[in-house]
Amino acid sequence: MKFDQYNFDSSIKQNLEALGFKKPTDIQFKSIPSIMKGEDVLAIAQTGTGKTAAFAIPIIDMIKTQKRRDVAKYTRAVVMVPTHELAMQIERVFKEIGKDTDVWPLAVIGGVDQAPQIEKLKKGVDVVIGTPGRMFDLAAQGHLKLDDIQFLILDEADHMLDLGFYKDIRDMIFKTPRTRQTLFFSATINEKIKDLAYSIVRNPIRIQVSPKNPVNKNITHSLAYIEMDDKRFFLERVVNENTEAKIIVFVRTKVRAERVALAMKRVNIEAETIHSDKEQEERTRVMKDFGEGKLKILIATDVSARGVDIPNVDFVVNYDLPDVAENYVHRIGRTGRGMNKGIAVSFCASSEIEFLKAIETYIGVPISVIELDKEEYKKTIDFSETPENEDWQSLINESEKQLEKAKKKKGQKKNKKRTK
Repeated sequence: MKFDQYNFDSSIKQNLEALGFKKPTDIQFKSIPSIMKGEDVLAIAQTGTGKTAAFAIPIIDMIKTQKRRDVAKYTRAVVMVPTHELAMQIERVFKEIGKDTDVWPLAVIGGVDQAPQIEKLKKGVDVVIGTPGRMFDLAAQGHLKLDDIQFLILDEADHMLDLGFYKDIRDMIFKTPRTRQTLFFSATINEKIKDLAYSIVRNPIRIQVSPKNPVNKNITHSLAYIEMDDKRFFLERVVNENTEAKIIVFVRTKVRAERVALAMKRVNIEAETIHSDKEQEERTRVMKDFGEGKLKILIATDVSARGVDIPNVDFVVNYDLPDVAENYVHRIGRTGRGMNKGIAVSFCASSEIEFLKAIETYIGVPISVIELDKEEYKKTIDFSETPENEDWQSLINESEKQLEKAKKKKGQKKNKKRTK
């Protein structure tokens, strides 16, 4: 079945065609009819399968239909997500699919002045997308009215729980009508998620799209055994051998992100970081530059890039193996999206073998190994542009200074806003 065969508003069909959406993905095909019937949905599907459009398309169509009969200006849907970047991405999807439908979305995120968000809420917004914290603040202040909410959507629910949003989610839910329609989207399902899901949905339709191998078939993924202090040399090699490629480099911590960025800077490779200690304006700029291809190397933590759909990512490099096995799938899922092919390579140090075992157990297959003999390994280090007088400790010291500077700047900005 093609999208032009659905009984959607004509503007939505035109927008989908312009975006290149011809046929629904599995999760879209299975979710859309139930959502259109007004049923609660609990949907489990891996990253990159089109979950956002699975709820955005029917929500826009139903709101559009309601607004033909009802001219009242009130918020009809809230979408809760774990990160600022995902909120802005979903806002963009709603705008693109909902062009010329008179359905107005708004992303509300922390780390920026809330006054412009409040002003837009006053004028009337149909769909509010944001992290539970900022949403709860706006609701508590009376700016976000939840009394007439008809649709409640939780996206990347598993990650929201990992980030400790459970209380904020429950507090937000208690403010919405019991008669609302609830859509619950998650990449994984466990007991905690089940408990939350079944406490807020009514007789949900459970939809699960789970291939035997959770890694997208469009992605070629492999690993190389590289010791921790040598990883920077091999990242330099990957970048220099793929000068036109758009590459996301994943690390486990914010300090590691800054450290790796400095190591690349010292060998004349431009790379920028994204993590929660960065100011929102800077995070937005970095993501925009990377999305448009102005920036080729993005160094990210798991939290920052979760669920974000960045176009045409050629490579994912797991500089550090994730300590949560399922994050491996989320990370490498940043490439090979849609019909595109992608490449992912992981650097595994001897101290990360347990992480590797957990990942291979989770995905159900061993990851193919790139064999590096001693001579090739040594050449990679010897051919590096790293200054002779540089040591790893100097990078550690400088990266910690950079991070402290970013935290201080962010804190000063928050204090300035509070005094206004």
